[in-house]
Amino acid sequence: MSDQKSDARENEEIKSFSELIDDYDEGMGEDLQVGDQVDGEIIAIGRDTVFVNTGSKIDGAVDRAELLDENGELPLAVGDKLTLYVVSVNENEMRLSRAISGIGGLRMLQDARERKIPVEGKVKEQVKGGFHVEVLHRRAFCPISQIDARYVETPEDYIGQTLSFLVVRLEEKGRNIVLSRRELLEKEQEGARDEFLKTVSVGDVTEGRVTRLMPYGAFVELFPGLEGMVHVSELSWSRVENPADVVSPDERVTVKILDISEGQKPGEIKLSLSMKAAAADPWETVTDRFSEGDKVRGKVIRCADFGAFVEIAPGIEGLVHISEISYKKRIHKVTDVVSPGEAVEVTVKEIDPDRKRISLSIRDAEGDPWIDVTSRYDVGRTVQGTVEKKEKFGIFVSLEPGVTGLLPKSKIRKSRHAGEIEKLGVDEPITVLVEEIHPQERKITLGPTDAKEEGEWRDYAPEARDAGLGSLGEKLKQALRDKK
Repeated sequence: MSDQKSDARENEEIKSFSELIDDYDEGMGEDLQVGDQVDGEIIAIGRDTVFVNTGSKIDGAVDRAELLDENGELPLAVGDKLTLYVVSVNENEMRLSRAISGIGGLRMLQDARERKIPVEGKVKEQVKGGFHVEVLHRRAFCPISQIDARYVETPEDYIGQTLSFLVVRLEEKGRNIVLSRRELLEKEQEGARDEFLKTVSVGDVTEGRVTRLMPYGAFVELFPGLEGMVHVSELSWSRVENPADVVSPDERVTVKILDISEGQKPGEIKLSLSMKAAAADPWETVTDRFSEGDKVRGKVIRCADFGAFVEIAPGIEGLVHISEISYKKRIHKVTDVVSPGEAVEVTVKEIDPDRKRISLSIRDAEGDPWIDVTSRYDVGRTVQGTVEKKEKFGIFVSLEPGVTGLLPKSKIRKSRHAGEIEKLGVDEPITVLVEEIHPQERKITLGPTDAKEEGEWRDYAPEARDAGLGSLGEKLKQALRDKK
């Protein structure tokens, strides 16, 4: 009797143990198949293999080399989670991988397409519209727009690389295979991008990498797969015509996020960025850097009918009014004297930081030729000049750039060669006499060098003219006296 009780107890224990095994098997889930996606936790790291708890009866194994980063380091530790794919499985081993690779048949490609399993492919060459990619020893095509998640500037950089792709088209029994890496990258980056967006907001200042330049601005990548645009007007406080003058591809820059909005495509995010806003406004310290009377060097930015705009520091432009361009010549058109891009010396005349305005002068920087005019010209001195302009009241004579005198009509008549002077044309040389100097009024009165002396005018008196009649004149005079 005791033996029967013992056997019954043993049978119950066996049954309980069997149930525990079944419960364990249920907890481990159904057996995984080739192509299945696995979310597993690293349980051990060997020299060549990383072991992963797949949640099934068999732990998975993935080649360590497949998990190394670009520096050849393994950026993982025990306890980290991975998303992998089952590439082979038997009773003793389950091989995992980030993508299907090696020799495979059409069925494997079909599974990869249906289950969205990445496949490894080597980019062999560039062809029209994209790339020839070798995948599972078959020829496939990847459009240039699908080789990366961002704009491809230099397609040749991808030649020879082994990358992961998704099969997006499989037709004609494997003779027409189209791949997309972009879709895979976007899926991988989507989650991480969303997490990144949770950490930033409008007004934040952050760093990014310039990915490409366009005539209207620069694209800056803040996070893999997440780009924003810096409009050309936001590249610098200075006026920018060509973005390449300010930044270059792959350059690290600091930007401020101006706006975050949804794009036209589902899930698309548009970022408006500014490099200018990330830097201090130069006008906030303008009075610390410049004072009225300072002589500085600047660059002509643009010209208008009323003057020229000159940048004297990044983002700080001042106006040189047309009247302040030159003492030495009359300016009718600004571009006759200066042009955009030209370097010029200017004097700061007035600063208005509140209105962000600075008045500048080129002529003051060059110097006023009238300041010491009396040291160069003495009254009574004979000087050489050129005819600048002719008026009814006289001739303006240029003595030097910026210094002009007037030869009045009344003075010309006193010249023995008045007719020759009247015939002179503009820019023709003339020798004159300095008669008066008024530097405060910027006036110099000139005279001819051969003016007749006062006594010489008696030759033209009535008596002198009569003398020219000889004896007949004397007889007429006498007759008039007798008549009286």
